[in-house]
Amino acid sequence: MGAGYAPSPRPSFPDPTPIPYASVTRHLWGDAEAGEVADWIYVSSEHIHQIVFGLPAGAGFRHSDAYRTIFAADEVLFVLSGIMVIANPETGEVHRVLPGEAAFFRRDTWHHAWAHGPDPLRVLEFFAPPPSQGTSGAYARTKPNLSANRYTQDQWLGHWPMAQAEARAGATIRVLRETDRLWRLEGEHHPTLVGLLASTEHLTVGTIRLEPGQRTDPHAHAGAESLYVREGVVHVRLADRPAPSWFELNPKDGFSFPPGTPHEYHNVSDRPAELIFGVAPSYPPPVIP
Repeated sequence: MGAGYAPSPRPSFPDPTPIPYASVTRHLWGDAEAGEVADWIYVSSEHIHQIVFGLPAGAGFRHSDAYRTIFAADEVLFVLSGIMVIANPETGEVHRVLPGEAAFFRRDTWHHAWAHGPDPLRVLEFFAPPPSQGTSGAYARTKPNLSANRYTQDQWLGHWPMAQAEARAGATIRVLRETDRLWRLEGEHHPTLVGLLASTEHLTVGTIRLEPGQRTDPHAHAGAESLYVREGVVHVRLADRPAPSWFELNPKDGFSFPPGTPHEYHNVSDRPAELIFGVAPSYPPPVIP
C-alpha cells in the first residue's frame, strides 16, 4: 500500500439492520512499516465502531508515521480464533490473549499485535467514541510519533512473581478472561445471563449465551447497539416494528440497532447460541412497558 494514510470506510445504518457476513465492508490498511491488516467493518456510525480484523499466522501490525496506533477511544479486542500477542511499545507491556479472551485499553494507549502460533488470527473489535468523532487516524496524527519500540519490562527482572500485583496495577492493557466478567441477570420474565467484559462512560461490551429454546425480554439501550454472532443461530425480533421484524443471524453475521430500539433475542434451535454485543455510549436501558 502507499505511504499516505487512507481512512477506513464508515458503514452506518439509520434503521435497525441485519448485517450478513457476505455483505460486510472489507478494507485493507497499513503500509510496509506498520504491516497490513485486513478489516471486516460491520458498522462505523456516529456512536460505535465494530469490526473484525485478521492477520495471517506469524504476521503482525506495528505503526508507522502514517499509521499511528494510538487513539482517543476505549477499545475491546475479543479473540475469536488464533492467539493474539498484544503489546504497548511505549511501556514494554506484552500480553498473550487466547480465544474467548479479550484485551481492553483506554485512550492514548499505543498498541501493536501479532498472530502468535500456527493459526491465523481473527479479533472482534469494539471502539468508542468511534472514528466518525475524530478519534482514530485524525487524532493519532496529532500525537508525537513513537520512534522506539519496547517489548520488555526489565524493571521486573529479579522481582517476579513478587511484583505481579504492582505490574497489574500499572498495566495500560488488561486481559479479560471469563472469570473477569461482570455477571448480570437481566429481564423480569425471561432472566438472561449477561457477562460484561468492560463498561465505561463510552462503551459497554458483553456476551449473551442462549440455550436451546431460550429468549430474552424485550429490551433497549440508551446508546446504539451492534452485535456479532459467535456461535449457533440467533433470531432477532424487533418488538415494536411492522414486518419484517424477525431476522435469522448465523455465525459471523451482525446487527445494528439505533439508540432506544426495543428488541428481543431468541434461540429456536436445539443447539446453544452465543452473541457478543457493544453498546455506546450509554448502556443503562430505558424502561420498556
